[in-house]
Amino acid sequence: MLISIIILLIVGASAAFAGYFSRKHIAEKKVKSAELEAQQILEQSRKEAQDRKREVELEAKDLMYRMRQDFERETKDRRQEILNLEKRLAQKEENIDRRLDLLEAKEKDIENRQENIKKQEDALKAKEAQLHVLIAEEKERLQKISSLSAEEAKRILLSRLSEELNVEKAVLIKREEEELRGSADKKAKEILSLAIQRCAAEHTVESTVSVVNLPNDEMKGRVIGREGRNIRALEMATGVDVIIDDTPEAVTLSAFDTVRREIARLSLEKLISDGRIHPGRIEEVVEKTKKEMEDKIKEEGERAAFEAGVNGLHPELVKLLGRLKYRTSFGQNALQHSKEVSFLLGIMASELGLDFKLGRRIGLLHDIGKAIDHQIEGTHAKLGADLAKKYNESAEVVSAIEAHHEEAQPQSYYGVLAIAADAISAARPGARRETLETYIKRLEKLESIANLFKGVERSFAIQAGREIRVLVQPEKITDADATNLARDIRKKIEEGMEYPGQIKVTVIRETRAIEYAK
Repeated sequence: MLISIIILLIVGASAAFAGYFSRKHIAEKKVKSAELEAQQILEQSRKEAQDRKREVELEAKDLMYRMRQDFERETKDRRQEILNLEKRLAQKEENIDRRLDLLEAKEKDIENRQENIKKQEDALKAKEAQLHVLIAEEKERLQKISSLSAEEAKRILLSRLSEELNVEKAVLIKREEEELRGSADKKAKEILSLAIQRCAAEHTVESTVSVVNLPNDEMKGRVIGREGRNIRALEMATGVDVIIDDTPEAVTLSAFDTVRREIARLSLEKLISDGRIHPGRIEEVVEKTKKEMEDKIKEEGERAAFEAGVNGLHPELVKLLGRLKYRTSFGQNALQHSKEVSFLLGIMASELGLDFKLGRRIGLLHDIGKAIDHQIEGTHAKLGADLAKKYNESAEVVSAIEAHHEEAQPQSYYGVLAIAADAISAARPGARRETLETYIKRLEKLESIANLFKGVERSFAIQAGREIRVLVQPEKITDADATNLARDIRKKIEEGMEYPGQIKVTVIRETRAIEYAK
């Protein structure tokens, strides 16, 4: 019995030990498993942290790259704006220097003229003093040798002196005009500038301004841009003034260069329809529009040459011809005027048995200088002749272009025909911006002014009012008086009329000797 109990105790102790070791083994396995799982979790967390770190670094690098690109782009835009502004300032400085030079030259010319006038006044004063002495001597002599009264003698003497003074005055005027003939270009510029000041105001707005319609007033803010950046970019890219005022749903573009104004108008319309308006986009659209405009100008020149039947023109002349489409003279389109002159000159040449094709060529090119006369100093006739000569046109074409405004003597029949065809195209009713009633009144007033003067027999306004021819009575007006009369009529016209361009006053004194053979 005791043995059984001992055995049972031993078995129970063994079982207890076995259970203890078994539980210990299981616990150790669980601890190892937990440690392994913890290590795996730690490894996974470490990997995730590293991946997240890399993602954050990549995002930061991408953000820095984008910020750097934006900064570089904005810096480039600012730098370009500064460069454009510097160029513009440099151009303005050049223009100011040029104007200062012109002003200095004009001041010197005015000083020289004032000195000449002063000298002439001194000479006239000296002559007046001599005349007073002569008058006194003559008066005494007449009273001594004549039975005339003092008043009668004075009247005869003054009449004689007046005739002598008129002759001397006419001689002095002719001499002065001959001296000033060498500076005829300057005198013509002064006359033109005065004429422009008097009569160009009513045409200026229509010929220098374009209006672009906006879909709504909110678009004005987008056109202006932040702190006016968009307007400045558009003005610098196109060279026009952008005016935004209280006019609803409209933007005004102002520039004397019609081609630049047209480029600005087309560019702004494209930007408005596209909706993306910022300095970079503005420069891109303006450059694209400039190329399109060059192609359009070339097409217009080719079309005009084709319609006029003129072949073999130099490509540069074709481009300049196309630019005339965007040039007006007193409301008359320059390209349409050139085509009209081409047709007229061709018809007249054909009727006279001259070269029909050469006449059309001269007519089409006669105003080609107007395409560059706002860029280069000189009259458009002289500039046109230089261009024709530069691009290998014949001598007849060059001389006819130069003579079509009578600035040079015509060297052939074509030069005379060019003058006539140009006058016909410009003078026909409706060609220029004048109503027929105003046109007729101006011609009538011009003739009435000339008829007011004593000794005038008849007067005729010709060449659409650009010339007045005055026929005088030869027994009342001498050759010396004719010069004074032309000057007096010119002054009266300047004081009493407004007119485009200039008016030529021609006084004609004709004497006839008639005999009858019986």
